[in-house]
Amino acid sequence: MALLKIARMGHPVLFQHAKAVADPGNPTIRRLVDDMIETMLDAPGVGLAAPQVHVSLRLFVFRVPGARAGEGSEIPPGVLINPRITFLSEEIMMCTEGCLSIPAMRGIVPRFAHIRYRGVDCDGRVVEAEARGFHANVIQHEYDHLDGILYPMRLVDFTSFGYAAEFANAANGDAP
Repeated sequence: MALLKIARMGHPVLFQHAKAVADPGNPTIRRLVDDMIETMLDAPGVGLAAPQVHVSLRLFVFRVPGARAGEGSEIPPGVLINPRITFLSEEIMMCTEGCLSIPAMRGIVPRFAHIRYRGVDCDGRVVEAEARGFHANVIQHEYDHLDGILYPMRLVDFTSFGYAAEFANAANGDAP
């Protein structure tokens, strides 16, 4: 396995609509998925879409660490190939997001609070689940990458977008 180079905001691959994966079981796809999981864990992150590693295909890897699982269970690293999302309610949650392609930045983004997702894994098995909270946030964030959307494009209030360290300083009362 190998660590992959992560594209940063501004690179054209991040703004493209990714192509469907024709053969999820292809050894090249399996190798890509393994390398993406290794890269995501090393970064460290909770999701990584193929366009972020310069591959314009509709797949992403993700995980939900135990500390972020909320009322759900920890979800170990896995893949979703050719995913689809269905929004199960109109309820919106405001999510503080970061992105491996936009290092050190954070922003607050509206996301649907309850979704269902469906895709396949590298063996062609259906991967399907309902998600809420952080889990739903991760899936929607990574899915956006497949359509060429970065989270700052979803901001509704640009005063909620900035460097993570500055937000942390302000929260600790360390404003200049």
